[in-house]
Amino acid sequence: MSRLGTIARRTFLIGSVAIAGGVAFGVYMARRPHPNPLAAGLAEGEATFNPWVKIDADGITLITPHSDVGQGVRHMQAMLIAEEMDLDPGQFTTDFGPPDPAYWNRAFSEEGAPFMSRDDSWGAETARTVVGYVVKIFGIQATGGSTAVADSFDKLREAGAVARETLKLAAAQRSGVPVANLTTAGAAVTLPDGTQIAYTDLAAEAAALDPVTDVTLRDPSEWRLIGKPQRRLDIVEKSTGTATYGIDLALDGMVHATVRFNPRQGGALNGYDASAAEAMRGVQKILPVTNGVAVIADNTWRAFQAADAIEYDWAEAPYPAEQDDHWAALSASFTEDRLDDEWRHEGDVPAALAAADPIEAEYRAPYVAHAPLEPLNALILVTDARVDIWAGHQIPRTVEDMVAGITGHDVADVHFHNQYAGGSFGHRLEFENIRYAAEIGAQMKDTPVKLTFSREEDFAHDYPRQIAMARGAGAVTDGAVTTYDLSIASPSPIASQMPRAGFPAPPGPDMQIVAGAWNMPYKIDNLRVRAYRAPELAPVSSWRSVGASHAGFFAEGFLDELIHAAGRDPLEARIGMCDYDVARKVLEAVGEMSNWGSELGAGRGRGVAFVSSFGTPTAEVVEVTATEDGIKIDRVFVAADVGRVVDPVNFENHVQGAVVWGLGHAMNCEITYADGMAEQSNYDWHEAMRLYQCPEIVVRGLENQPKIRGIGEPPVPPAAPALANAIFAATGQRLREMPFNKFVEFV
Repeated sequence: MSRLGTIARRTFLIGSVAIAGGVAFGVYMARRPHPNPLAAGLAEGEATFNPWVKIDADGITLITPHSDVGQGVRHMQAMLIAEEMDLDPGQFTTDFGPPDPAYWNRAFSEEGAPFMSRDDSWGAETARTVVGYVVKIFGIQATGGSTAVADSFDKLREAGAVARETLKLAAAQRSGVPVANLTTAGAAVTLPDGTQIAYTDLAAEAAALDPVTDVTLRDPSEWRLIGKPQRRLDIVEKSTGTATYGIDLALDGMVHATVRFNPRQGGALNGYDASAAEAMRGVQKILPVTNGVAVIADNTWRAFQAADAIEYDWAEAPYPAEQDDHWAALSASFTEDRLDDEWRHEGDVPAALAAADPIEAEYRAPYVAHAPLEPLNALILVTDARVDIWAGHQIPRTVEDMVAGITGHDVADVHFHNQYAGGSFGHRLEFENIRYAAEIGAQMKDTPVKLTFSREEDFAHDYPRQIAMARGAGAVTDGAVTTYDLSIASPSPIASQMPRAGFPAPPGPDMQIVAGAWNMPYKIDNLRVRAYRAPELAPVSSWRSVGASHAGFFAEGFLDELIHAAGRDPLEARIGMCDYDVARKVLEAVGEMSNWGSELGAGRGRGVAFVSSFGTPTAEVVEVTATEDGIKIDRVFVAADVGRVVDPVNFENHVQGAVVWGLGHAMNCEITYADGMAEQSNYDWHEAMRLYQCPEIVVRGLENQPKIRGIGEPPVPPAAPALANAIFAATGQRLREMPFNKFVEFV
């Protein structure tokens, strides 16, 4: 299919979805703001100016609706509001707020439109606008895709500015001083004579005013918080073990529950014998749940022990039982009838390959678990009148919809209380804990139930990163890469994940099969990237950086092979081929940081990789030493461009954590299936990087691109190919399959 035809097809699909989603009802409907959820039930003297700020005589509350799964997003949201509202840490509290359409994620329009992030053409921007209309009309409130900062940067500063100007208006009416003569600082309005009126003292008067919405945002030269090193609001409690996560919650009269359901994902429970479990100490009830059973006991440990004592008769898996069959399914998917889309085709790749002696390679990426430290859990109380549920989750409105459907309550009577989550990496985009908590709670009305998954159950029922395979073919001429052809086969993670959330699988191709590969910023005479949709195998889900986590490895690993075949320097060749200025500066920066080209010594090597995911160009250089005992990772250099760095400290932490995550999983981790069940059941079978293996990680944030982007996921994809390329430079051994510990030892 031609490039024009491909774009036309995608644009048509976007238009179809938009019409189905309600855009056909008019632009007015799409532009109309959602009502402020804080306005309902305000007490006397309380004021709210928008969905993010509430003030009364006792204090200021900033609503931070993006879910905090360890990435510091609650802190970031508060700082954006505080910047414009002239608040300092300690002068406000934060709250996740109620799930509500008002908190729809604007930034989903960027990733939801199938165009390169750097494409600012009319067609691309129109598609993003249309996708944004759909997201707004449906009120999709979600945290994911490294969108929290991009979604929040403008609108939360505006929220703070609206609150500031409305409070100034209240002070002007009280004092008789014109608004233009008033200033704000330290949560107070300052009169020309130096008198300060605290915001909290103005709350009752401000509540009677219409919010001032015609506001001007502060110039970056005036910023006190944005771009400055900050101490995260949660750092003390998280460093001292006093932070409260979902798993820490308790209610009076609470019972403890755990579940055991078919370890062959989606398989049924034929029958079970719970007689031994029912006789165990502390066990109160054994209840049926979908495809399994729930054990209710007086503490979590006894519930776990009783669940182990039940004899189960599990049905077979609805997918191939053995791992080799999964790989075989991918290998058989490189056929025309499985072609999901040709995402990029420049020049004439078939003719160029036919005229050359092509270089060919096959790459593989396995299933990988999310495995956050906090296993799945939820606390629920179901009564006839209402349902309250407490957990950490990234799609809170869908939680309420799902619980209402299970318990039979109206959605308005379901109240989800979002909590800090001890990690996610995509795990808290799934709903197994929510479903089972609701099923148990509906059978135990008026009793608080705390559901906790065992670590083994959490592993067994994780929806891992998609398995993927790539086949590359290319050619070099006169020291240049002239032909690059990459085909990637994978099940669709989006088609697998969306129905579990109650959404239909979106029509059209799944960009996540080739994310991080099709959008490479290189100009090559003959360049093609194709996606092949494998049949559904084991159910999969979004994993930190989703498709770019495998496609970036494939793309940059195979490109490195071609560059070496051309006799070129890996970094210089990439910079020379780069046709996107922002990306080129990222590559140049990482080269400068790593002193690329300097002598490392015998047995040492450097590898470089560049991947752009979620709109953030990221380049990494890894340095390794080949010792007698194995590969030692010495240093990693990372440069990334997010448009604006909100907090340099948190930015650096994000990047370092993502590098450790990406390297550790590339080194050691995979999920394999035998008899339809995941063979890895705990960290000893799915071991990430050890502390003694962690390299020095040097970080630089660039601010050249025009749009605000996120950093939580983009440093993950370049880590694996940069490591593989460094190992090749040090040893001459080319690694084309993760995990690398199948082929080399790490020390």
